Amino acid sequence: MKMRVAIIGGGAAGMFCAANLDEEKCEVKIFEQNADVLQKVKISGGGRCNVTHACFDPRELAKFYPRGSRELLSVFSKFQPADTIAWFEERGTKLKTEEDNRVFPESNSSQSIIDTITKEVLAKGFEVKTRCAIRDIACEEEIYKISTSGGVYPADAVVFATGSAPRSLKILENLGHGIVPPVPSLFTFNIQDALLEGLSGTNFEDAEISVPALKTEESGALLITHWGLSGPAILKLSAWKARELAAQNYRFEILVNFIGENIRDTEEIFLDFRNNHPKKSIGQSKIFNVTHRFWQRVLEISQIKAEKQLSQISKKEIMAMLENLCRKRFSVNGKSTFKEEFVTAGGVELREINFKTMQSKLLENFFLAGEVLDIDAVTGGFNFQACWSEAWLIAQALNGTV
Repeated sequence: MKMRVAIIGGGAAGMFCAANLDEEKCEVKIFEQNADVLQKVKISGGGRCNVTHACFDPRELAKFYPRGSRELLSVFSKFQPADTIAWFEERGTKLKTEEDNRVFPESNSSQSIIDTITKEVLAKGFEVKTRCAIRDIACEEEIYKISTSGGVYPADAVVFATGSAPRSLKILENLGHGIVPPVPSLFTFNIQDALLEGLSGTNFEDAEISVPALKTEESGALLITHWGLSGPAILKLSAWKARELAAQNYRFEILVNFIGENIRDTEEIFLDFRNNHPKKSIGQSKIFNVTHRFWQRVLEISQIKAEKQLSQISKKEIMAMLENLCRKRFSVNGKSTFKEEFVTAGGVELREINFKTMQSKLLENFFLAGEVLDIDAVTGGFNFQACWSEAWLIAQALNGTV
């Protein structure tokens, strides 16, 4: 007799688990409250789907997870990005690795990933129930009763992969699990400042950002947006300090070094350039690795006339310019979601999960995967990789192969 498996959530973790289950051993129903499965996969990576990241050492891979790095080490030792790439390519979906090691489908369309997973699930004869919200789960005599908007379904095993929606976490709390309150991770900073106005789209390759109140800093690419600052440096900072920034109600000060050079070295670079080009106007001088538009704005904010010759720039003007380049202080007043990829820190307490199989330590034949757990990562395909790896482990446990 087949095991009746209820998968709650038709996202990356839930659908990938189903795609790896043995149809000879499992009778599977997937419950998804939205009209379509894999919706987050569809919008990720600007519609291209950042499937994973080309980091093939489990120890190095785990370092990209602010929460869950220790627990995921054993998970990645069994299924890691190389396995993900192989899984899709064995099913005819070629992937490519870009310069920054992010991995995408060669088609540049997330639909390729959706189609591959969905085809595998349907080929096994598994049932996908969309527009079917879960209201409650009860366990009676080792049988789970799944109460949904479309009726009550019995199951011998449950895979809970809903994400971090409050209603889902409440169901788990009612079943006895401890919940770490979720807060946003991977968000951008809302900043209103004259230095940034009208410069949306301006990039900086090697910026440094610090939050003095938290004694923390990050470095990397930085991007000016319509609402403030984004880019990898900001996103890393928001991920690693998600809880601390939430505690400050997303109102805090940051220091930004746009060029990643300390102020003394920057002054020397400027003085050397001035000695070699004393008659050149400061506005037309390419001294630092910033765009012409940004350089003009720095001069404007520093109250330096662009047509002024370098030899005429005073010590006071130099310091004002360097402060805006290397030690610019901004007031952050709120956050914005990074694109449409909403990620949270928080969820089921990790000590309550057996990471050899992703089974609950409190509930027999009850497995958890994805964002419902207190696990999250920086941007770059890492959050999806955690889903693929956890889901694969659950499938092996239910198939009886671990």
